[in-house]
Formats: sequence, C-alpha cells, structure tokens
Amino acid sequence: MSFARRKSAYDQAALYEYAVSALARRMRSVAELKRLLRQRVAGQSDGEELVEAVVRKLKDQRYLDDSRYAAAYSSYRRENEKLGSLRVVRGLKSRGIHGDLIAQAVSATYAGVDEEKLARAYLARKRMAKPANDRETAKIFRALARAGFSGATILAILRKWRVDEEVIGLLEEQGSQDIR
Repeated sequence: MSFARRKSAYDQAALYEYAVSALARRMRSVAELKRLLRQRVAGQSDGEELVEAVVRKLKDQRYLDDSRYAAAYSSYRRENEKLGSLRVVRGLKSRGIHGDLIAQAVSATYAGVDEEKLARAYLARKRMAKPANDRETAKIFRALARAGFSGATILAILRKWRVDEEVIGLLEEQGSQDIR
C-alpha cells in the first residue's frame, strides 16, 4: 500500500525551507535543484516564479554555486574514486553544469596529474591485476574506458603489462568504432 503525498500549495518560504533541507542532504547543482523544486510546485500557476526566486535567494546567500559544486565534484571523483577526467566531465554534464565551468574545474583538478598513475590506482582500487588472457584484457580495457581514461593511457598500461600486440590492436580498433 502506498501513501499519497499530500498536495499542498507552496509559498516562497516553504519552498525555500524545502530547498535548504535538500541542500543539507547533499550538494546540488542549480539545474538539479531547479528540477527538484519544479516537481514540488508542479501545477501551481506561480510555480516557475517561486522556483526562480528561491534559487536567486540561495545564490545570493552562497548556498548554491555551480563553480564550487563542479570543483568539489571533480576533486572528490579524482581523490576518492580515482576516476579519469572524461568520466568527471560526463558526470558534470549530466548534472546540468555549463561547459565553461566544467572545463575550468576539471582542468584545475587534473592539472599536473599523471593519468597513467591515476589509472593504475583505479585498477588497484577495483582489485584488477595483470590480465591472464584475452577476455580479461578486454575487461580491463572496458573498465578503464568507462572510468574516463584516454585510449592512449589504457594502451600504455596494457603494453607495459606485455599484452599481445594483436589483442591490443583489436581493442584499439573496437574502441575507435565505439567512439563513432
């Protein structure tokens, strides 16, 4: 049995309280918060104006800042999850961050980072070792590509592990077809 959420009209103060509690649970981008607030005021005639007013107030109070969000997000993904920059860019785009802010945050976060060393740290975090056969090699290739590492970095790691050049060539060809 599901319980229906009560449908009540929100005024600016109530919507502001909801927004602050949503931001207290976790950091959000402007686009994410607007999406959340629009769901709350769906069907209200003044809903869009309320959302804009609340977002403006939160920005003025510095509770909501996409550049800080992008910097924190990319830093967390690099330090804790050991993800590559391409994956971080995809994640920020999906959260509605503007391209210029993404470029600034990711370039600042990944400046001076050795991508191969980061990829090796990712592999260690995922407990992936040198592949014993072609299937494991493909699995590692796909995992590193999903984690946001460049093809050149992935191939450099596989070559240092002395993986068969024929297998590397097939994976490189398959990777370039997936990009298209």
